[in-house]
Amino acid sequence: MATCGRGCLPAVRLCHRLTRLKTLQVDVMATSLKRCLTTLDLALLGVGGMVGSGLYVLTGTVAKETAGPAVVLSFLMAGVASLLAALCYAEFGARVPRTGSAYMFTYVSVGEIWAFLIGWNVILEYMIGGAAVARAWSGYLDAIFDHRIQNFTETHVMRWDVPFLARYPDLLASGVLLLASFIISFGVRVSSWLNHIFSAVSMAVIAFVLVFGFALADPQNWGAREGGFAPFGLSGVLAGTATCFYAFVGFDVIAASSEEARDPQKAIPMATAIALGLAATAYVLVSAVLTLMVPWHSLDPNSALADAFYRRGYSWAGFIVAVGSICAMNTVLLSNLFSLPRIVYAMAEDGLFFSVFARVNPVTKVPVVAILVFGGLMALMALLFDLEALVQFLSIGTLLAYTFVAASVIVLRFQPERTHASDGGGQKTDASSSDTTSASVTPSPGLQLVERDCYHADGTGSGGVGGERRPTGHLKARWEPYLGRALGRLDPGQAVTLAVVMLMQSPDLKTFQVPLVPFVPGLSILLNVFLMLKLSPLTWIRFTVWLAAGLLVYFGYGIWHSKEGLREREQQDVDVAARYVVLPSGSLVETVHTPRPVCSGCFASINRLI
Repeated sequence: MATCGRGCLPAVRLCHRLTRLKTLQVDVMATSLKRCLTTLDLALLGVGGMVGSGLYVLTGTVAKETAGPAVVLSFLMAGVASLLAALCYAEFGARVPRTGSAYMFTYVSVGEIWAFLIGWNVILEYMIGGAAVARAWSGYLDAIFDHRIQNFTETHVMRWDVPFLARYPDLLASGVLLLASFIISFGVRVSSWLNHIFSAVSMAVIAFVLVFGFALADPQNWGAREGGFAPFGLSGVLAGTATCFYAFVGFDVIAASSEEARDPQKAIPMATAIALGLAATAYVLVSAVLTLMVPWHSLDPNSALADAFYRRGYSWAGFIVAVGSICAMNTVLLSNLFSLPRIVYAMAEDGLFFSVFARVNPVTKVPVVAILVFGGLMALMALLFDLEALVQFLSIGTLLAYTFVAASVIVLRFQPERTHASDGGGQKTDASSSDTTSASVTPSPGLQLVERDCYHADGTGSGGVGGERRPTGHLKARWEPYLGRALGRLDPGQAVTLAVVMLMQSPDLKTFQVPLVPFVPGLSILLNVFLMLKLSPLTWIRFTVWLAAGLLVYFGYGIWHSKEGLREREQQDVDVAARYVVLPSGSLVETVHTPRPVCSGCFASINRLI
């Protein structure tokens, strides 16, 4: 800073403000929300967020147009790819049990401006996702009644021919979103039990589809007569994987609900694993049943499952499937309406968004203003835009959020413990400030460093396998002689490198951790970037416009009302006040500089002088 002169100081200060990290409270479990969600509640929220219209629509679309019966492999590979992102969310949800999901994870590890932009895009994704599902819900229900709702609306209400808008206002989709927002505002327990009911009906219908569908299965539909198991080859399977990946978008509702979980350290990872496992199993088995019941090239992409039962002569079974699809889409609606207000609440609580959205109802313990306002905006989008226009812009923000969460795991794993929130006396507590004289080396859980004082002057000492002596700097296995034979003869540094590559764990943490860091999150980043590059140029243009609007909000409001910025300014005022005294004449005279941490080595020097 001394070499750049006074001219670059404002730029340095601005850079510092943009990249400042969120300081977590010492008690991360303290919250104004109500911690009442169990592992089962969180798992069902995750299942509801993933198993929706994709199960009843996407399976037929991918099977007919992209992969054929090999859609089974596409869903399996997409589930594994989603697991990479889910592991990163699970670690953060257990380690930072605060609402906000990707926004909060980015704020505590990467920086404020990036956190705001991630939160801003996640808000749009939830709004678009909820509106799209409401449109699909309305269209599916309308198809059951032979499109009478659409015909009545176009004839007696309104119809317009405007670019980028729907042919008619979907009053049914808008109404169901308003009703769901009103119900969710009554509290987390109400929305959780409602989600339980819809999820139970949906899973019962899925079980019915699997049992009855496998009874009607014809293996010839996977045979050479119908084009074989993979008629589009490996390229079709991979293209189907890229599409099926979006079927698993929705598990982040579990991490977004961590501030309302009873035991987030255990519940978040377990619920994520259960939800992703159930969703992947459902998608794989249902796609197998669907392509075994009828030939893949004859599927109806709009209502594949129901149509398959109709064509096999079981119209009553098709009606049951239709009921299950409606319930499944209801769970997705609840998932979006549950997560979106909590992202907004987290941003408003940190001062980066308008403070009115941080208000929590004292009775229901939910951010009612955020629920009603953004539920209304979601309903407005469902009223005006058609399904195709909404889906085109659905994925880019989610993939960007996944990318930043994976990067945040890498950053947080390899940075030292940071300062927590200030206590009552203005002193800051730091988990890593107990000893500053020497670097703290933490070996892997199964290894321990050989102590220097165990060696004698002749070079002998304890610690070798079978009495063999090892020089200073080598590692000794804790469980002799098993690990000693594998690690005992490694040169200094090699065992450490091997342990870091294989484990990549922080033994001080008692919560779930992503294995094989940075490889697992790094692979997730590469996959997300690959899928983002597959999006259309029009999607990138819309994304850029939305980012520009977000930057206006941040620089116009967020950067000036940031709680972290206010905390820094208060600390600077305290430091400045400590540097001056008031003389009897009333003038200020600088007497001392801002106190700095004193190392333990300095205390040793003082003791020698004494």
